[in-house]
Amino acid sequence: MFFADFGAPMKTLFQPDYLYSAGRVQAGAGLLVDDQGKIVRVVPSEEFNRSSISTDTEVVALRGKALLPGFVNVHSHAFQRLVRGRTESRRTGGPDFWSWRAAMYHAAASLSPEQMYHVARVAFLEMALAGTTTVGEFHYVHRTPEGKPYPDANAMAHPIVSAAESVGIRICLLRAAYRRAGYGLPPDPGQSRFLESTEEFLANVSELHRQYHSSNAWVGVAPHSVRAVPMDAIEPIAAWAREHHSPLHMHVSEQPAEITACQSEYGATPVRLLAQHGLLDHRFTAVHAIHLDREEMDLLAENTANICACPTTERNLGDGIFPARAVMERGIPVAFGSDSQAQIEPLEDARELEYHLRLQHRQRSVLDGIDGQELSARLLRCATVNGANALGCDAGEMQPGQLADFFTADMNDVSIVGWGIEDLLSTIVFGMRTAAVTDVCVGGKFTVRDHHHPQQQEILRQYQEVARKVWSTPQLASK
Repeated sequence: MFFADFGAPMKTLFQPDYLYSAGRVQAGAGLLVDDQGKIVRVVPSEEFNRSSISTDTEVVALRGKALLPGFVNVHSHAFQRLVRGRTESRRTGGPDFWSWRAAMYHAAASLSPEQMYHVARVAFLEMALAGTTTVGEFHYVHRTPEGKPYPDANAMAHPIVSAAESVGIRICLLRAAYRRAGYGLPPDPGQSRFLESTEEFLANVSELHRQYHSSNAWVGVAPHSVRAVPMDAIEPIAAWAREHHSPLHMHVSEQPAEITACQSEYGATPVRLLAQHGLLDHRFTAVHAIHLDREEMDLLAENTANICACPTTERNLGDGIFPARAVMERGIPVAFGSDSQAQIEPLEDARELEYHLRLQHRQRSVLDGIDGQELSARLLRCATVNGANALGCDAGEMQPGQLADFFTADMNDVSIVGWGIEDLLSTIVFGMRTAAVTDVCVGGKFTVRDHHHPQQQEILRQYQEVARKVWSTPQLASK
């Protein structure tokens, strides 16, 4: 069973003290959810004074809590949770992104399908406890440690979907294509588990699509990057995405070296190259997109593409500062991802998007007022609605017909206590710690209740066993 079933009647009315919907905080409003886990409507506070609640409706009181839409994590590499804390010196992680990859490759090389399940579960548990209800898992560990295909070519993908199901969050499995180390580079043994031919990739992702096509688990495609996948392979993968109406995600312009290599191979930057081949549209999400010029931003905007920023990872790896103001002024939707799992805190990603610009420009509230939108509402939209759209998920807003995915915040938590209704949203966005997340509902059913996930201790214990085993073996040499 995907979610815990508490024997809910035909409808459930969730009644918090405060509810965020339609861009504003409402006091005393409730959320009416049907038996399919979709929102029927937001019930105004004045209706609770009438005898209008039908007998087939259970009322769930959420006293002292605010209800907000669940976060959507657009870009995750679950297995990289193993690397957290282990590369935070030059001795263990080297000076930059490229040297950090040695530890990442070691983690990737070490995992069996069963171990992948336990690692993904702890990453997804941490997401759930932080209020995340949907994850986009950018998955590229496909083969055996020796670089051979498993009898079931998707043997490493199924445990990741099962891990999301076990924790109780939705998952878009973004199966990643990986063909080479880079333009003109020799094969890298650290990538042997990632590599497939284009034909193999298309066959394997088609089989995944056949198996997973519900609102709980579905499939998208992800050519890893122009660096790792040449254009003659990207084009048929993009064609598959169009045919199956699936998300198409790529790492784009995360590192200057990636741009230089693309120009050497194709005479164009990654965004220009993708635009020339007609691959940018509303299903396309550029992950990172840090090192863009203004013409590239215009191309993304004109083609209604999305961007997924990963600020906590980007600052951890020293990638650079995402040009959020210039991007948002063009109307490009921005979503968030936890990427390397250096931290799993959706609101920290939201804050850092703004705070990085404050340091860069030595000003405050840099993203405030774009198109008349208030800063906190804009950042929350990035963490919810924009993420859902980037993954093709009908969630992110507390509106009729949407999936009833939400979390509640304890209004007496020390991180946000002292709020007023006029500044409640900004207090949450800029001040709330993840410990204030009290309940998480996916499809109108609790996956976290009063800070507790029913499988939490088992998940932590099994993950600890895997981590000890992975890091007790010698690490791959850094290239």
